Amino acid sequence: MAAAGALAKHEQILVLDPPTDLKFKGPFTDVVTTNLKLRNPSDRKVCFKVKTTAPRRYCVRPNSGIIDPGSSVIVSVMLQPFDYDPNEKSKHKFMVQTIYAPPNISDMEAVWKEAKPDELMDSKLRCVFEMPNENDKLNDIDASKPAPVQNTSKQDGPMPKPHSVSLNDTETRKLVEECKRLQAEVMKLSEENRHLRKKNLFTYHFIGSMAQVTIFVYSIITGFAFNDLARLENTI
Repeated sequence: MAAAGALAKHEQILVLDPPTDLKFKGPFTDVVTTNLKLRNPSDRKVCFKVKTTAPRRYCVRPNSGIIDPGSSVIVSVMLQPFDYDPNEKSKHKFMVQTIYAPPNISDMEAVWKEAKPDELMDSKLRCVFEMPNENDKLNDIDASKPAPVQNTSKQDGPMPKPHSVSLNDTETRKLVEECKRLQAEVMKLSEENRHLRKKNLFTYHFIGSMAQVTIFVYSIITGFAFNDLARLENTI
């Protein structure tokens, strides 16, 4: 009779990934998390519940729920920090218990309490603790290194044109007009100088000196002006 009851129990409807082992990779000085995927390939809603033999050592989220037809749920299993002993084998186990969801669900606790033994389905998984080997450590170091910087000196397509320097036309016109004004002033003084030179030698020397000073000032100003123009032309 007992054997007949055992045969009447339904097989697990959910597809578990991983199917048999929950592997936790150390070091175990901090919380270590592994994921368990539950997939419902049926056309009915399925209630699930995750249990463990060491509830104080693990945190499971979510630890229960409902999976719609064709849907999946990721269960995160978090192992709390502990002193790892490589000579000690883990005896921790997990069980995923499931049942087809009734048409109307108002109380999940009542669903599990009222479930008949032959309606329950379950899968068991064992916990495996692993320490990283030397190859894993080297891979972790390589993964932490920054990616090499590619040579970006070569660019596809035409090189971008440098930005042109826009000239201030107003300032340029002012410099040209100032040069013309000074040139006209010098010509006027030269004409006056020639006119006065015929009348008085003293006046000639005085006006001549003033003209030389004016010419000197004019040469300085025009020199600055043409230098500015040259710099502006070189910038273009």
